[in-house]
Amino acid sequence: MMAWLPSSNSGRCYCLLLVLLAVAPWIFQWADQPFLLDLLSRGLILAIAATSLNLIMGFGGMVSLGHAAFIGIGAYCVGIPAYYDFYNGWFHLGLTIVVSASFALLAGAVSLRTKGVYFIMITLAFSQMIYFTFVSLEEYGGDDGLVIYLRSEFPDFLTMQGPVALYYWIFATLLLTLFLVHRLIHAHFGRVIVGAKHNEQRLQSLGFDTYRYRLVCYVISGVICGLAGMLLGNFTGFISPEMMSWIRSGELIFMVVMGGSGFLFGPLLGTGAFVFLEQYLPEFMKFLNPSWLEYWHLPFGLLLVLLVLFGKGGIHGMLSKLDSRTRQSGP
Repeated sequence: MMAWLPSSNSGRCYCLLLVLLAVAPWIFQWADQPFLLDLLSRGLILAIAATSLNLIMGFGGMVSLGHAAFIGIGAYCVGIPAYYDFYNGWFHLGLTIVVSASFALLAGAVSLRTKGVYFIMITLAFSQMIYFTFVSLEEYGGDDGLVIYLRSEFPDFLTMQGPVALYYWIFATLLLTLFLVHRLIHAHFGRVIVGAKHNEQRLQSLGFDTYRYRLVCYVISGVICGLAGMLLGNFTGFISPEMMSWIRSGELIFMVVMGGSGFLFGPLLGTGAFVFLEQYLPEFMKFLNPSWLEYWHLPFGLLLVLLVLFGKGGIHGMLSKLDSRTRQSGP
């Protein structure tokens, strides 16, 4: 079992989950279900973005309502060069990292001087600024968006061309993201971030510059989310400012809370549940009564509310409780 997975029954479940994700394309190809591969690819991209948010929100206590801005930035770092027929993947990747880090540094430097609801509102303000900036860029489609005709071009052994090749890019990025977040949180850097969440004044009295630690954490989170946006732009072949709206940021928060805020695999579980419900709940409502189709958001919202109120720790918390009960009832 991977050393960074929990050494428990839940850890074995997560290991099995990663194995299933690794072989999923071949299963879907064998079953002739290309739609399921597309759905899983989209879900894993959102899981990367949610994991990046979990780094600052779940572990660091920084609740950002503008995190989807980085998804849009990453997507446009692919779309704008592609508009000029420039498809070099290394350039897209480097541009995504530089622009995402720069925006995160600027937004974080201002936002992190505040706390609580003020931090939330300033991150939202920065996100809306970027959103309306891209809406006003009529050269790149404005509110109508921009079509990407070809995916980022890499050498043959790293190609993104084809749904399976792109899926493994997404899956590899997810693995690297989970590993990086795990290493950060269990390092000295992560202990300061988690400590600042609970008692920032105490750490400052011990000589730690918590502002710098939190700013670096915010920049790392922004870059990871930007990479998710780069992958999303390649996956959809179409980008628009709608990708970075505050509604998308709210959905990312739901994914983190639903799966388990402050747990490594929580965002992956939450994203999976969110995407599954979003895709199949309307069909279930239509099956019950065709006239109920347009009201599918109501039971969806109720499920989210019930999970937050009664499922402490989200899906991960419920799995951990089940694991503990199994151990206690065992021989």
